[in-house]
Amino acid sequence: MRGIVVAGTHSGCGKTTLSMGLMAALSRQGAVQPFKVGPDFIDPSHHTAICERQSVNLDAFMMGELGVREAYARYSKDASISVVEGVMGLFDGMDTTEVASTAHVAKMLGLPVVLVVDVRSMSRSAAALVKGYVEYDPEVNVAGVILNGVSSENHERLVRVPIERMGVEVLGAVPMVEELSMPSRHLGLHMAHETSPDTSQLSSLIESHVELERIVELAQEPDVEPPEETEKEQSVRLGVAYDAAFCFYYHDLLHQFRRGGASITFFSPLRGERVDVDGIYMGGGYPELHAHALERSRTTPWIKRAAEDEMPIYGECGGLMYLCEQLENEKGVHKMCGVLPASTVMTKKLRALAYVEAEVIRENAIMKKPIRGHEFHYSTTQCRQDARLAYRLKGGAGIRDGLDGLVEHSTLASYTHVATLDCAHFMQSCERYARE
Repeated sequence: MRGIVVAGTHSGCGKTTLSMGLMAALSRQGAVQPFKVGPDFIDPSHHTAICERQSVNLDAFMMGELGVREAYARYSKDASISVVEGVMGLFDGMDTTEVASTAHVAKMLGLPVVLVVDVRSMSRSAAALVKGYVEYDPEVNVAGVILNGVSSENHERLVRVPIERMGVEVLGAVPMVEELSMPSRHLGLHMAHETSPDTSQLSSLIESHVELERIVELAQEPDVEPPEETEKEQSVRLGVAYDAAFCFYYHDLLHQFRRGGASITFFSPLRGERVDVDGIYMGGGYPELHAHALERSRTTPWIKRAAEDEMPIYGECGGLMYLCEQLENEKGVHKMCGVLPASTVMTKKLRALAYVEAEVIRENAIMKKPIRGHEFHYSTTQCRQDARLAYRLKGGAGIRDGLDGLVEHSTLASYTHVATLDCAHFMQSCERYARE
């Protein structure tokens, strides 16, 4: 279970590109288990494509320390090495705390940190920056740094020597490679199935400019044990929408469903697929980019009929948008499933980016227990005045007035994404639907 954490001084320092490069280079030597700190859906898609192993989120706020430690142990147990990509800057957590930061997760797992430092337009000042990161929290083991954005051999010398004089190990000096930069849009980078850097080029970049063997030596094995788990006999057929429009899922949540007795069938609304199932889970993604196709899809009226038949349906963010009556984007207004008494309008500005805690205030078929999750969307959803909402939020914006989670029939849909769900209650509803 040996692993390292790749952290950055700040967002945009090259942490994601170098993490993927390390994953690509190390994959040539053995099985690499990728992880991502925080709630991000997009970076893990690139990790998965590179490592050919499902990347797993480690979110201290949503999963708690036990959940983080168990997830790391569960998925890294048969890998040669694990690479954990951090989030934002090393110490950036919730509000003014360390909660959910890269440093927080690194301490939970007892893993060494490799710090990526963007040294463009810097020389000796980089040493002062590194000194602050190394000494800020003595419980965080910053094992070494990778210099990113080195412009010449002399520039590397001017940066490297003062850092090494402090006793901090420089593990690599990487030049800027424009061809490896990845395009982004309103929710972050493009998904891996749309665009991804050349794996061989990433590997070559790391092998040429980073001390890969030394990083492997620095990797440590945390004091964690894989949880003892027994899967229940499969009693529920769960349909999970999965395609370019619905692609935001936490891998460990799907594992929770399977462990609870669900057999999962993936289906594509974009391809008009319909499946014989007892319940449906529709994650987030980009329905706004595919609104015309979804409007014409055979899946759209099927979802409406299933909801009216009281099939339990759970939707998050993009799933919420699809379950509404209509979706308005820059190309016009498009009819959606019409399950929920609401309409969604895309916006050019970010409407919500926050961790949330949700108290369940209305009985529904999906959720009974309080949950922790996060919001991230460029849209607003307007619902009718008599619409029923299931959550009262602490943090976040929700749908209106600090409330989230529209309820109609046995359907629940919200802006809140979750990494853990009240799977038992959801599946009991599915079993009841199957019987009736």
